[in-house]
Amino acid sequence: MTVTGLTEGAPAVRMRGITKQFLGNTVLRGVDLDLYPGEVHALVGENGAGKSTLMKILAGVHTADSGSVELDGRPVTFSSPRQALAAGVSIVHQELNLLGDRSVAENVFLGSEPVRRGVVDRRRMEADTAALLDELGAEDISPRDPVRLLSVAQRQVVEIVKALSSDVRVLAMDEPTAALADHEVELLYGLVRRLCDRGIAILYVSHRLVEVFDLSHRITVLKDGALVTSRPRSELTSDELVRHMVGRSLDALFPPRATEAEVGATRLRLRGCTNERLSDIDLSVRAGEIVGLAGLQGAGRSAVARAVCGVDPFRSGTIELDGEPVRVSSPRAAVRLGIAHVTEDRKGEGLALRQSVKDNALLVRRAAFSRRWRKKAVPISELLKSVAVVARSPDQEVRFLSGGNQQKVVLAKWLAVEPKVLVVDEPTRGIDVGAKQAVYELLRGLAREGVAILMISSELPELIGMSDRVLVMHDGRIAGELPAGPTEEAVMRLATGHAVTESMTEEAV
Repeated sequence: MTVTGLTEGAPAVRMRGITKQFLGNTVLRGVDLDLYPGEVHALVGENGAGKSTLMKILAGVHTADSGSVELDGRPVTFSSPRQALAAGVSIVHQELNLLGDRSVAENVFLGSEPVRRGVVDRRRMEADTAALLDELGAEDISPRDPVRLLSVAQRQVVEIVKALSSDVRVLAMDEPTAALADHEVELLYGLVRRLCDRGIAILYVSHRLVEVFDLSHRITVLKDGALVTSRPRSELTSDELVRHMVGRSLDALFPPRATEAEVGATRLRLRGCTNERLSDIDLSVRAGEIVGLAGLQGAGRSAVARAVCGVDPFRSGTIELDGEPVRVSSPRAAVRLGIAHVTEDRKGEGLALRQSVKDNALLVRRAAFSRRWRKKAVPISELLKSVAVVARSPDQEVRFLSGGNQQKVVLAKWLAVEPKVLVVDEPTRGIDVGAKQAVYELLRGLAREGVAILMISSELPELIGMSDRVLVMHDGRIAGELPAGPTEEAVMRLATGHAVTESMTEEAV
Protein backbone atom coordinates (compact mmCIF):
# COMPACT_ATOMS: atom_id res chain seq x y z
CA MET A 1 0.00 0.00 0.00
CA THR A 2 1.38 3.41 -0.93
CA VAL A 3 0.45 6.98 -0.14
CA THR A 4 0.93 8.25 -3.70
CA GLY A 5 -2.27 9.55 -5.25
CA LEU A 6 -4.51 9.05 -2.23
CA THR A 7 -4.77 12.75 -1.45
CA GLU A 8 -5.51 13.71 -5.05
CA GLY A 9 -9.09 14.87 -5.64
CA ALA A 10 -11.72 15.67 -3.04
CA PRO A 11 -11.68 14.06 0.41
CA ALA A 12 -14.54 11.81 1.46
CA VAL A 13 -14.62 13.63 4.81
CA ARG A 14 -13.45 17.13 5.69
CA MET A 15 -13.62 18.23 9.33
CA ARG A 16 -12.70 21.80 10.22
CA GLY A 17 -12.33 23.53 13.58
CA ILE A 18 -14.03 20.76 15.55
CA THR A 19 -14.48 21.78 19.19
CA LYS A 20 -16.25 19.84 21.94
CA GLN A 21 -16.76 20.33 25.66
CA PHE A 22 -18.18 18.01 28.31
CA LEU A 23 -19.27 19.64 31.59
CA GLY A 24 -17.02 22.62 30.95
CA ASN A 25 -13.99 20.44 30.08
CA THR A 26 -12.71 21.05 26.54
CA VAL A 27 -11.79 17.74 24.94
CA LEU A 28 -11.36 18.94 21.35
CA ARG A 29 -9.84 22.28 20.39
CA GLY A 30 -10.40 23.31 16.77
CA VAL A 31 -9.30 20.03 15.17
CA ASP A 32 -9.00 19.67 11.36
CA LEU A 33 -9.05 16.29 9.61
CA ASP A 34 -9.25 15.14 5.97
CA LEU A 35 -10.08 11.54 5.10
CA TYR A 36 -9.76 10.32 1.50
CA PRO A 37 -11.42 7.37 -0.26
CA GLY A 38 -9.33 4.21 -0.19
CA GLU A 39 -6.99 5.31 2.59
CA VAL A 40 -6.36 4.21 6.16
CA HIS A 41 -5.93 7.34 8.24
CA ALA A 42 -4.52 6.51 11.68
CA LEU A 43 -5.58 8.69 14.60
CA VAL A 44 -3.18 8.40 17.54
CA GLY A 45 -2.54 9.98 20.92
CA GLU A 46 -2.62 9.24 24.61
CA ASN A 47 -5.83 8.48 26.49
CA GLY A 48 -7.76 11.72 26.84
CA ALA A 49 -6.24 13.20 23.67
CA GLY A 50 -9.69 13.37 22.05
CA LYS A 51 -9.41 10.52 19.51
CA SER A 52 -12.62 8.71 20.42
CA THR A 53 -14.58 11.96 20.73
CA LEU A 54 -13.54 13.07 17.23
CA MET A 55 -14.45 9.64 15.86
CA LYS A 56 -17.84 9.72 17.59
CA ILE A 57 -18.61 13.19 16.21
CA LEU A 58 -17.95 11.84 12.72
CA ALA A 59 -20.24 8.85 13.38
CA GLY A 60 -23.11 10.86 14.93
CA VAL A 61 -22.67 9.68 18.52
CA HIS A 62 -21.79 13.24 19.63
CA THR A 63 -22.47 16.63 18.05
CA ALA A 64 -19.65 19.17 17.81
CA ASP A 65 -20.06 22.45 19.73
CA SER A 66 -18.45 24.30 16.83
CA GLY A 67 -16.75 23.53 13.54
CA SER A 68 -17.97 21.85 10.37
CA VAL A 69 -18.13 18.39 8.81
CA GLU A 70 -18.39 17.81 5.07
CA LEU A 71 -19.16 14.48 3.43
CA ASP A 72 -18.25 14.32 -0.28
CA GLY A 73 -18.15 18.13 -0.30
CA ARG A 74 -21.61 18.60 1.29
CA PRO A 75 -22.04 20.03 4.82
CA VAL A 76 -23.59 17.48 7.20
CA THR A 77 -24.66 17.43 10.83
CA PHE A 78 -25.45 14.03 12.27
CA SER A 79 -27.59 13.97 15.41
CA SER A 80 -27.51 10.17 15.74
CA PRO A 81 -25.53 7.12 14.56
CA ARG A 82 -28.58 6.08 12.51
CA GLN A 83 -28.39 9.35 10.56
CA ALA A 84 -24.68 8.88 9.97
CA LEU A 85 -25.21 5.28 8.86
CA ALA A 86 -27.89 6.37 6.39
CA ALA A 87 -25.30 8.74 4.90
CA GLY A 88 -22.71 5.94 4.64
CA VAL A 89 -20.67 6.58 7.82
CA SER A 90 -20.30 3.81 10.39
CA ILE A 91 -18.19 3.07 13.47
CA VAL A 92 -16.83 -0.22 14.81
CA HIS A 93 -16.38 0.23 18.56
CA GLN A 94 -13.67 -1.42 20.63
CA GLU A 95 -16.39 -3.02 22.77
CA LEU A 96 -18.32 -5.12 20.28
CA ASN A 97 -22.10 -4.56 20.23
CA LEU A 98 -23.49 -7.92 19.10
CA LEU A 99 -26.26 -10.17 20.43
CA GLY A 100 -24.63 -13.46 21.35
CA ASP A 101 -27.71 -15.69 21.12
CA ARG A 102 -28.68 -14.49 17.64
CA SER A 103 -27.17 -15.65 14.38
CA VAL A 104 -24.60 -13.78 12.34
CA ALA A 105 -27.24 -12.82 9.75
CA GLU A 106 -29.65 -11.61 12.44
CA ASN A 107 -26.92 -9.38 13.90
CA VAL A 108 -25.87 -8.02 10.51
CA PHE A 109 -29.42 -6.94 9.59
CA LEU A 110 -30.63 -6.09 13.10
CA GLY A 111 -33.22 -3.32 12.73
CA SER A 112 -33.15 -3.46 8.94
CA GLU A 113 -34.32 -7.02 8.23
CA PRO A 114 -35.55 -7.68 4.67
CA VAL A 115 -39.29 -8.41 4.65
CA ARG A 116 -41.37 -10.53 2.27
CA ARG A 117 -45.15 -10.68 2.54
CA GLY A 118 -45.06 -9.11 5.99
CA VAL A 119 -42.51 -11.47 7.57
CA VAL A 120 -38.72 -11.45 7.81
CA ASP A 121 -37.19 -12.97 4.68
CA ARG A 122 -34.57 -15.18 6.34
CA ARG A 123 -33.45 -16.77 3.09
CA ARG A 124 -32.59 -13.40 1.56
CA MET A 125 -31.03 -12.16 4.82
CA GLU A 126 -28.74 -15.18 5.01
CA ALA A 127 -27.89 -15.03 1.30
CA ASP A 128 -26.99 -11.32 1.51
CA THR A 129 -24.88 -11.97 4.62
CA ALA A 130 -23.11 -14.88 2.91
CA ALA A 131 -22.30 -12.64 -0.07
CA LEU A 132 -20.78 -9.98 2.20
CA LEU A 133 -18.77 -12.57 4.14
CA ASP A 134 -17.51 -14.07 0.89
CA GLU A 135 -16.55 -10.63 -0.42
CA LEU A 136 -14.36 -10.08 2.65
CA GLY A 137 -12.79 -13.53 2.50
CA ALA A 138 -14.50 -14.73 5.69
CA GLU A 139 -15.48 -18.17 4.43
CA ASP A 140 -15.03 -19.68 7.91
CA ILE A 141 -18.13 -17.85 9.18
CA SER A 142 -21.64 -19.06 8.39
CA PRO A 143 -24.62 -16.67 8.38
CA ARG A 144 -26.39 -19.17 10.64
CA ASP A 145 -23.63 -19.38 13.28
CA PRO A 146 -24.66 -18.11 16.75
CA VAL A 147 -22.42 -15.13 17.50
CA ARG A 148 -21.57 -16.45 20.98
CA LEU A 149 -19.66 -19.34 19.36
CA LEU A 150 -17.41 -17.06 17.30
CA SER A 151 -13.89 -15.95 18.21
CA VAL A 152 -13.21 -12.29 18.99
CA ALA A 153 -11.68 -11.83 15.54
CA GLN A 154 -14.73 -13.37 13.87
CA ARG A 155 -17.03 -11.08 15.86
CA GLN A 156 -14.96 -8.14 14.66
CA VAL A 157 -15.59 -9.31 11.09
CA VAL A 158 -19.33 -9.49 11.79
CA GLU A 159 -19.27 -5.89 13.05
CA ILE A 160 -17.60 -4.81 9.81
CA VAL A 161 -20.03 -6.82 7.68
CA LYS A 162 -22.85 -5.17 9.62
CA ALA A 163 -21.49 -1.78 8.57
CA LEU A 164 -21.03 -2.87 4.94
CA SER A 165 -24.64 -4.09 4.77
CA SER A 166 -25.65 -0.42 4.85
CA ASP A 167 -23.41 0.53 1.92
CA VAL A 168 -20.88 2.28 4.13
CA ARG A 169 -18.34 4.60 2.48
CA VAL A 170 -16.57 5.85 5.61
CA LEU A 171 -15.65 3.41 8.39
CA ALA A 172 -14.27 4.44 11.78
CA MET A 173 -12.49 1.65 13.69
CA ASP A 174 -11.70 2.08 17.40
CA GLU A 175 -8.90 -0.22 18.65
CA PRO A 176 -10.01 -3.11 16.41
CA THR A 177 -7.08 -5.38 17.38
CA ALA A 178 -7.02 -4.72 21.15
CA ALA A 179 -8.39 -8.16 22.02
CA LEU A 180 -6.98 -10.12 19.07
CA ALA A 181 -4.19 -12.69 19.00
CA ASP A 182 -1.29 -12.22 16.56
CA HIS A 183 -2.67 -14.51 13.86
CA GLU A 184 -6.08 -12.83 14.15
CA VAL A 185 -4.44 -9.42 13.68
CA GLU A 186 -3.06 -10.61 10.33
CA LEU A 187 -6.59 -11.58 9.27
CA LEU A 188 -7.84 -8.10 10.18
CA TYR A 189 -4.98 -6.53 8.22
CA GLY A 190 -6.15 -8.36 5.11
CA LEU A 191 -9.72 -7.29 5.74
CA VAL A 192 -8.78 -3.61 6.11
CA ARG A 193 -6.76 -3.73 2.90
CA ARG A 194 -9.68 -5.25 1.00
CA LEU A 195 -11.93 -2.47 2.29
CA CYS A 196 -9.42 0.09 1.01
CA ASP A 197 -9.37 -1.60 -2.38
CA ARG A 198 -13.14 -1.00 -2.50
CA GLY A 199 -12.55 2.72 -2.02
CA ILE A 200 -13.80 2.86 1.58
CA ALA A 201 -12.19 5.59 3.70
CA ILE A 202 -11.05 4.24 7.07
CA LEU A 203 -10.35 6.27 10.21
CA TYR A 204 -8.27 3.95 12.39
CA VAL A 205 -7.60 4.45 16.12
CA SER A 206 -4.94 2.27 17.72
CA HIS A 207 -2.38 2.32 20.53
CA ARG A 208 -0.25 -0.29 18.74
CA LEU A 209 2.36 1.64 16.80
CA VAL A 210 3.39 -1.43 14.80
CA GLU A 211 -0.01 -1.72 13.17
CA VAL A 212 -0.24 2.05 12.69
CA PHE A 213 2.87 1.84 10.52
CA ASP A 214 1.81 -1.45 8.91
CA LEU A 215 -1.61 -0.23 7.79
CA SER A 216 -1.91 3.52 7.59
CA HIS A 217 -1.32 5.86 4.67
CA ARG A 218 -1.43 8.98 6.85
CA ILE A 219 -1.16 9.59 10.59
CA THR A 220 -2.79 12.36 12.63
CA VAL A 221 -1.61 13.00 16.19
CA LEU A 222 -3.82 14.59 18.86
CA LYS A 223 -2.59 15.78 22.25
CA ASP A 224 -4.80 17.32 24.95
CA GLY A 225 -7.60 17.75 22.40
CA ALA A 226 -5.49 19.68 19.90
CA LEU A 227 -4.00 18.74 16.52
CA VAL A 228 -0.22 18.22 16.74
CA THR A 229 0.57 17.01 13.24
CA SER A 230 -0.97 15.21 10.27
CA ARG A 231 1.55 13.67 7.87
CA PRO A 232 2.04 10.77 5.46
CA ARG A 233 3.22 7.63 7.21
CA SER A 234 6.42 7.65 5.13
CA GLU A 235 7.46 10.98 6.70
CA LEU A 236 7.39 9.69 10.29
CA THR A 237 9.50 7.25 12.29
CA SER A 238 8.32 5.42 15.42
CA ASP A 239 10.51 7.65 17.55
CA GLU A 240 9.17 10.85 15.98
CA LEU A 241 5.60 9.66 16.39
CA VAL A 242 6.06 8.90 20.09
CA ARG A 243 7.73 12.28 20.60
CA HIS A 244 4.72 14.00 18.98
CA MET A 245 2.35 12.00 21.21
CA VAL A 246 4.01 12.31 24.60
CA GLY A 247 6.81 14.85 24.23
CA ARG A 248 9.67 12.38 24.65
CA SER A 249 11.49 9.80 22.55
CA LEU A 250 10.80 6.07 22.33
CA ASP A 251 14.04 5.23 24.14
CA ALA A 252 13.04 7.45 27.08
CA LEU A 253 9.95 5.30 27.72
CA PHE A 254 12.03 2.46 29.16
CA PRO A 255 13.63 2.73 32.60
CA PRO A 256 17.30 1.72 32.99
CA ARG A 257 17.95 -2.02 33.08
CA ALA A 258 19.18 -3.75 36.21
CA THR A 259 22.88 -3.63 37.00
CA GLU A 260 24.67 -6.79 38.11
CA ALA A 261 24.72 -5.43 41.67
CA GLU A 262 20.91 -5.14 41.63
CA VAL A 263 20.35 -8.75 40.57
CA GLY A 264 20.27 -11.45 43.26
CA ALA A 265 20.21 -15.22 43.39
CA THR A 266 18.06 -17.39 41.13
CA ARG A 267 14.48 -17.18 42.32
CA LEU A 268 12.64 -19.27 39.72
CA ARG A 269 14.14 -22.18 37.80
CA LEU A 270 12.51 -24.66 35.43
CA ARG A 271 14.36 -27.88 34.55
CA GLY A 272 13.13 -30.16 31.77
CA CYS A 273 9.50 -29.08 32.19
CA THR A 274 7.04 -30.62 29.74
CA ASN A 275 3.30 -30.81 29.13
CA GLU A 276 1.03 -31.28 26.11
CA ARG A 277 2.16 -28.03 24.48
CA LEU A 278 5.70 -27.57 25.82
CA SER A 279 8.86 -29.67 25.58
CA ASP A 280 11.89 -29.68 27.88
CA ILE A 281 11.62 -26.07 29.11
CA ASP A 282 14.75 -24.87 30.94
CA LEU A 283 14.83 -21.29 32.16
CA SER A 284 15.75 -19.22 35.18
CA VAL A 285 14.85 -15.78 36.52
CA ARG A 286 16.87 -14.11 39.26
CA ALA A 287 15.60 -11.79 41.95
CA GLY A 288 15.61 -8.24 40.60
CA GLU A 289 15.70 -9.36 36.97
CA ILE A 290 13.22 -8.96 34.10
CA VAL A 291 13.50 -11.81 31.62
CA GLY A 292 11.65 -11.39 28.34
CA LEU A 293 9.93 -14.33 26.68
CA ALA A 294 9.58 -13.84 22.91
CA GLY A 295 8.22 -15.96 20.08
CA LEU A 296 5.59 -16.08 17.37
CA GLN A 297 1.93 -16.69 18.13
CA GLY A 298 1.49 -20.35 19.08
CA ALA A 299 5.17 -20.85 19.96
CA GLY A 300 4.23 -21.50 23.59
CA ARG A 301 4.88 -18.21 25.41
CA SER A 302 1.49 -18.01 27.14
CA ALA A 303 1.57 -21.78 27.67
CA VAL A 304 4.74 -21.31 29.77
CA ALA A 305 3.02 -18.59 31.80
CA ARG A 306 -0.05 -20.76 32.39
CA ALA A 307 2.06 -23.77 33.38
CA VAL A 308 4.33 -21.85 35.76
CA CYS A 309 1.23 -20.38 37.42
CA GLY A 310 -0.64 -23.70 37.72
CA VAL A 311 -3.39 -23.06 35.16
CA ASP A 312 -2.20 -25.86 32.83
CA PRO A 313 0.48 -27.52 35.02
CA PHE A 314 3.63 -29.20 33.76
CA ARG A 315 3.37 -33.00 33.67
CA SER A 316 7.08 -33.63 34.17
CA GLY A 317 10.23 -31.74 35.07
CA THR A 318 11.14 -29.66 38.11
CA ILE A 319 10.14 -26.20 39.28
CA GLU A 320 12.41 -24.64 41.90
CA LEU A 321 11.64 -21.56 43.95
CA ASP A 322 14.60 -20.03 45.81
CA GLY A 323 16.51 -23.28 45.25
CA GLU A 324 13.82 -25.60 46.62
CA PRO A 325 11.68 -27.93 44.47
CA VAL A 326 8.00 -26.98 44.59
CA ARG A 327 4.79 -28.44 43.16
CA VAL A 328 2.55 -26.01 41.29
CA SER A 329 -0.64 -27.98 40.71
CA SER A 330 -3.16 -25.11 40.57
CA PRO A 331 -3.35 -21.29 40.48
CA ARG A 332 -4.10 -21.28 44.20
CA ALA A 333 -0.97 -23.35 44.89
CA ALA A 334 1.06 -20.91 42.78
CA VAL A 335 -0.27 -17.88 44.65
CA ARG A 336 0.48 -19.47 48.02
CA LEU A 337 4.05 -20.11 46.85
CA GLY A 338 4.41 -16.46 45.83
CA ILE A 339 3.97 -16.83 42.06
CA ALA A 340 1.64 -14.24 40.49
CA HIS A 341 0.15 -14.25 36.97
CA VAL A 342 -0.94 -11.09 35.15
CA THR A 343 -3.02 -12.61 32.35
CA GLU A 344 -3.05 -11.23 28.78
CA ASP A 345 -6.87 -10.89 28.91
CA ARG A 346 -7.40 -8.39 31.70
CA LYS A 347 -11.14 -7.94 31.05
CA GLY A 348 -12.01 -11.61 30.58
CA GLU A 349 -9.69 -13.16 33.18
CA GLY A 350 -7.98 -10.41 35.18
CA LEU A 351 -10.81 -8.28 36.54
CA ALA A 352 -14.34 -8.41 37.89
CA LEU A 353 -15.49 -5.41 35.87
CA ARG A 354 -18.67 -4.68 37.86
CA GLN A 355 -16.86 -4.77 41.19
CA SER A 356 -15.04 -1.85 42.77
CA VAL A 357 -11.38 -0.97 42.44
CA LYS A 358 -10.89 -1.97 46.08
CA ASP A 359 -12.61 -5.36 45.71
CA ASN A 360 -10.57 -6.15 42.60
CA ALA A 361 -7.33 -5.20 44.32
CA LEU A 362 -8.12 -7.64 47.15
CA LEU A 363 -9.60 -10.36 44.93
CA VAL A 364 -6.69 -12.82 44.96
CA ARG A 365 -5.82 -12.21 48.60
CA ARG A 366 -9.38 -13.03 49.67
CA ALA A 367 -9.67 -16.08 47.42
CA ALA A 368 -6.35 -17.84 47.90
CA PHE A 369 -5.39 -17.50 51.54
CA SER A 370 -6.61 -18.58 54.93
CA ARG A 371 -9.05 -16.43 56.85
CA ARG A 372 -6.34 -15.41 59.31
CA TRP A 373 -4.02 -14.20 56.51
CA ARG A 374 -6.90 -12.45 54.75
CA LYS A 375 -7.70 -10.46 57.87
CA LYS A 376 -4.19 -8.99 57.90
CA ALA A 377 -4.72 -5.27 57.32
CA VAL A 378 -4.03 -3.99 53.81
CA PRO A 379 -3.66 -0.22 53.44
CA ILE A 380 -5.71 -0.14 50.26
CA SER A 381 -5.09 3.56 49.59
CA GLU A 382 -1.33 3.00 49.81
CA LEU A 383 -1.59 -0.06 47.56
CA LEU A 384 -3.47 1.85 44.87
CA LYS A 385 -1.14 4.83 45.25
CA SER A 386 1.89 2.57 44.74
CA VAL A 387 0.63 1.65 41.25
CA ALA A 388 -0.68 5.19 40.54
CA VAL A 389 -4.30 4.16 39.88
CA VAL A 390 -6.41 7.17 38.88
CA ALA A 391 -10.01 6.66 40.04
CA ARG A 392 -12.71 8.79 41.68
CA SER A 393 -12.48 6.56 44.75
CA PRO A 394 -11.60 2.94 45.70
CA ASP A 395 -15.34 2.23 45.44
CA GLN A 396 -15.58 3.13 41.72
CA GLU A 397 -16.43 0.19 39.47
CA VAL A 398 -13.41 -0.97 37.47
CA ARG A 399 -15.34 -0.98 34.17
CA PHE A 400 -15.41 2.82 34.22
CA LEU A 401 -11.59 3.15 34.34
CA SER A 402 -9.33 3.64 31.33
CA GLY A 403 -7.45 0.63 29.99
CA GLY A 404 -4.22 1.81 31.58
CA ASN A 405 -5.81 2.21 35.01
CA GLN A 406 -7.51 -1.17 34.70
CA GLN A 407 -4.10 -2.72 34.06
CA LYS A 408 -2.72 -0.99 37.16
CA VAL A 409 -5.58 -2.48 39.22
CA VAL A 410 -4.61 -5.94 37.92
CA LEU A 411 -1.04 -5.31 39.08
CA ALA A 412 -2.30 -4.01 42.44
CA LYS A 413 -4.29 -7.24 42.87
CA TRP A 414 -1.07 -9.22 42.71
CA LEU A 415 1.01 -6.81 44.77
CA ALA A 416 -1.50 -7.33 47.58
CA VAL A 417 -0.19 -10.90 47.98
CA GLU A 418 3.49 -9.83 48.01
CA PRO A 419 4.75 -12.11 45.20
CA LYS A 420 8.29 -13.42 44.79
CA VAL A 421 7.77 -14.15 41.09
CA LEU A 422 5.60 -12.10 38.73
CA VAL A 423 4.65 -13.53 35.32
CA VAL A 424 3.21 -10.79 33.10
CA ASP A 425 1.60 -11.67 29.76
CA GLU A 426 1.11 -8.74 27.34
CA PRO A 427 1.17 -6.20 30.22
CA THR A 428 0.50 -3.13 28.03
CA ARG A 429 -1.96 -4.51 25.47
CA GLY A 430 -4.58 -1.90 24.53
CA ILE A 431 -3.20 0.99 26.60
CA ASP A 432 -1.67 4.23 25.39
CA VAL A 433 1.99 5.19 25.31
CA GLY A 434 1.89 7.29 28.47
CA ALA A 435 0.16 4.52 30.43
CA LYS A 436 2.70 2.05 29.05
CA GLN A 437 5.54 4.04 30.53
CA ALA A 438 3.81 3.99 33.93
CA VAL A 439 3.56 0.18 33.72
CA TYR A 440 7.23 -0.06 32.69
CA GLU A 441 8.30 2.04 35.68
CA LEU A 442 6.13 -0.06 37.98
CA LEU A 443 7.60 -3.35 36.73
CA ARG A 444 11.15 -2.08 37.01
CA GLY A 445 10.41 -0.79 40.51
CA LEU A 446 9.16 -4.24 41.55
CA ALA A 447 12.33 -5.79 40.15
CA ARG A 448 14.43 -3.38 42.19
CA GLU A 449 12.56 -4.64 45.27
CA GLY A 450 13.69 -8.19 44.51
CA VAL A 451 10.74 -9.56 42.53
CA ALA A 452 11.71 -11.91 39.68
CA ILE A 453 9.74 -10.98 36.55
CA LEU A 454 9.04 -13.12 33.48
CA MET A 455 7.59 -10.84 30.81
CA ILE A 456 5.79 -11.88 27.62
CA SER A 457 5.08 -9.33 24.91
CA SER A 458 4.28 -9.35 21.20
CA GLU A 459 5.75 -5.85 20.82
CA LEU A 460 9.44 -6.41 20.19
CA PRO A 461 10.59 -2.84 20.98
CA GLU A 462 8.86 -3.18 24.36
CA LEU A 463 10.34 -6.61 25.07
CA ILE A 464 13.85 -5.55 24.04
CA GLY A 465 13.63 -2.25 25.92
CA MET A 466 12.46 -3.81 29.18
CA SER A 467 14.36 -7.12 29.37
CA ASP A 468 17.67 -7.85 31.09
CA ARG A 469 17.78 -11.06 29.02
CA VAL A 470 15.54 -12.39 26.24
CA LEU A 471 14.51 -16.03 25.84
CA VAL A 472 13.01 -16.90 22.45
CA MET A 473 10.56 -19.74 21.89
CA HIS A 474 9.94 -21.78 18.77
CA ASP A 475 7.53 -24.70 18.44
CA GLY A 476 7.04 -25.25 22.18
CA ARG A 477 10.73 -25.08 23.07
CA ILE A 478 13.29 -22.49 24.13
CA ALA A 479 15.14 -21.80 20.88
CA GLY A 480 17.83 -19.60 22.39
CA GLU A 481 18.83 -16.86 24.81
CA LEU A 482 19.93 -13.33 23.92
CA PRO A 483 21.65 -10.76 26.14
CA ALA A 484 20.16 -7.35 26.92
CA GLY A 485 19.31 -5.19 23.91
CA PRO A 486 19.40 -7.64 20.97
CA THR A 487 18.24 -6.58 17.54
CA GLU A 488 14.72 -7.39 16.40
CA GLU A 489 16.29 -9.47 13.61
CA ALA A 490 18.04 -11.69 16.17
CA VAL A 491 14.79 -12.31 18.03
CA MET A 492 12.87 -13.08 14.85
CA ARG A 493 15.52 -15.44 13.50
CA LEU A 494 15.35 -17.54 16.67
CA ALA A 495 11.57 -17.32 16.67
CA THR A 496 11.48 -18.77 13.15
CA GLY A 497 13.98 -21.54 13.91
CA HIS A 498 17.16 -19.95 12.49
CA ALA A 499 20.55 -19.21 14.01
CA VAL A 500 21.79 -15.72 14.89
CA THR A 501 25.12 -14.01 14.31
CA GLU A 502 27.10 -12.11 16.93
CA SER A 503 26.31 -8.71 15.35
CA MET A 504 22.57 -9.32 15.84
CA THR A 505 22.94 -9.40 19.62
CA GLU A 506 24.35 -5.88 19.84
CA GLU A 507 22.45 -3.19 21.70
CA ALA A 508 19.29 -2.16 19.80
CA VAL A 509 17.52 0.15 22.22
